[in-house]
Amino acid sequence: MSGHNRWTKIKRKKEAMGATKGALFTKLIREVTVAARNGGGDPEHNARLRSAVLAAREANMPNETIQRAVKKGTGELEGVSYEEMVYEGYGPGGVAIVCEVLTDNKNRTAGDVRAIFTKSGGSLAATGAVAFQFERKGIIPVKAGSTEDQVMELALDAGADDVVSDEEGGFEVRTEIPALLPAYKALEKKLSLGAPKMVYLPKTMVQVTGDAADKVVRLVETLEENDDVQHVYTNAEFDDRTVAELESRA
Repeated sequence: MSGHNRWTKIKRKKEAMGATKGALFTKLIREVTVAARNGGGDPEHNARLRSAVLAAREANMPNETIQRAVKKGTGELEGVSYEEMVYEGYGPGGVAIVCEVLTDNKNRTAGDVRAIFTKSGGSLAATGAVAFQFERKGIIPVKAGSTEDQVMELALDAGADDVVSDEEGGFEVRTEIPALLPAYKALEKKLSLGAPKMVYLPKTMVQVTGDAADKVVRLVETLEENDDVQHVYTNAEFDDRTVAELESRA
């Protein structure tokens, strides 16, 4: 299993900590609101909203808070209007980075993101200059308890493209974006699932070590600490030393 995926596991642990709970809730509320605004307030027919609501529940967000965010998105309650943006850039060691943003002030956010890249030894790139190195995919986490053969058979029957194992005895079911919600619905009564999500998966990985790895980690962590940044994706793969240091911080 790559250092990149192990880092994803560490990030999940950090998100569960109380110190980051408030920031996580803020990001989840924005995602629920925008998903409802763009696709309607019914999670049964809005894949993005279904994913956002399930992620919010997984984070133990109160249902009242979730429903309030949905109503702000559908216009039933007054709320802030967020604009969706995607920033692309390069970090130390030449790693590619894609950054998804929801903001109520794109000029502020653009300045913040650019400053974070510059201070961390990276640089922003033009639209399309980096994103081609990633694929837009749906992911359905499957919790430990089923065999790979069981998950693979059910996933393929549900219209998925692939199944990848993780370090915790579980799996990732990967789909095309239009197939994400139908696949989730087909699997939810047969397997123990986590919240589905739409992600950027790197087509190839770039190994970074030593000082470059430390700088990439700091860059991504600083981006993720920004309130307007929803998700950060990179094709960086870290060596064992860097991963061990990350584990000690979590």
